[in-house]
Amino acid sequence: MMRIVTGSAKGIRLCTLEGDNTRPTSERVKEAIFSSIQFELAGRRVLDLFAGSGQMGLEALSRGAECAMFIDNSREAMAVVKENAVRTGFFDRCRYLVSDYRSYLRKAAGKDRWSLIFIDPPYEPSRVADALSRILEAGLAEKGCLIVCESGDGDVFSGNDALRAQFDVLKEARYSVSYVTVLKYRGSEL
Repeated sequence: MMRIVTGSAKGIRLCTLEGDNTRPTSERVKEAIFSSIQFELAGRRVLDLFAGSGQMGLEALSRGAECAMFIDNSREAMAVVKENAVRTGFFDRCRYLVSDYRSYLRKAAGKDRWSLIFIDPPYEPSRVADALSRILEAGLAEKGCLIVCESGDGDVFSGNDALRAQFDVLKEARYSVSYVTVLKYRGSEL
């Protein structure tokens, strides 16, 4: 069972989606991610792009983020996200959308701006670089936006040096089969 690690909702247990369609971040990895960004969370606007259970966005809210947007292409996953948002008391500080990430990023261009983004696509590492490119093309990342990427591949840019040049890499670590990369957006356009 997952739980909120610390903050205002500390210890609250979270529901997960049954089956193999999601790959929840382990508690060990989640703690490592949040310990590396813990002093930069206050007031952040969060986009949890492959929400799954919503645990990453909800953890950020528990630690002082302002609001969160949860995107997932599964209605069942979004029902779990909403249940977890109710459990943690953050339901009214969240927005929810059942959508493919590409569709959301295309439609949100010029409308939404985020200062913390979680990208953790299940089982397809190449989606991380694709999502990063689309986020920048749509102008959805504020200058200084933190982007936390989790994948099964250590190169979140898939060899794209022009994409890499848009970010400062704050952290790169491997946890068993998961690679975590924390990026800071420099603020220039592609």
